[in-house]
Amino acid sequence: MSEEPAPAPSARQFWEQRYGERHRIWSGRANAALVANVAALAPGHALDLGCGEGADSVWLAAQGWQVTGVDISATALARAREHARDSGIPDAQLELQQADLASWQPTKAYDLVSACFLHSPVEFPRAAVLRTAADAVAPGGHLLIVGHAAPPPWSKHARHDSGEFPTPERQLEELLLSSDQWDTVLARTQSREATGPDGQQAVLEDTILFVRRR
Repeated sequence: MSEEPAPAPSARQFWEQRYGERHRIWSGRANAALVANVAALAPGHALDLGCGEGADSVWLAAQGWQVTGVDISATALARAREHARDSGIPDAQLELQQADLASWQPTKAYDLVSACFLHSPVEFPRAAVLRTAADAVAPGGHLLIVGHAAPPPWSKHARHDSGEFPTPERQLEELLLSSDQWDTVLARTQSREATGPDGQQAVLEDTILFVRRR
């Protein structure tokens, strides 16, 4: 008699296991596309979706933003708090929340909403989450979405968003934004050199979508 297959892990279980694989899984540096596109903006209230170990949130706070970072992993958020303390970020300037973005709803509007590499090898309603993110952008505010154009060559997870990595143009369509209320600041794919978790070198293609609510 064959054994029943093990149930698939929940999103929370998967990410806790992922962050438990090593002491730190990301570089600790803010994403280059965030720095390049946001550095010239006047600081206000920012929302960092899938903030992970906190590099983007800490960078934004260091630039003067009042930041809310949201992630599903308690382990990642503990590292984000440690990063913030080590960087001298006041507790009042960076709020970190543990929540599943598939069901989480923002309670206020933000001048900047950032979603960098918001991909998941487990079930995740990415397009719906990003539409919720767009709804949270205040008038005059910006939404930045940075993603993989294809899986990194060192990725060991076969499933990523059902194998789909939408182009910036397709992401814009999926957001269902009204053309008379939003302006597209940037929509492109660009290359960058990257180092994998075990020192692998590769040139990756990233998609960048940067839009502004009028």
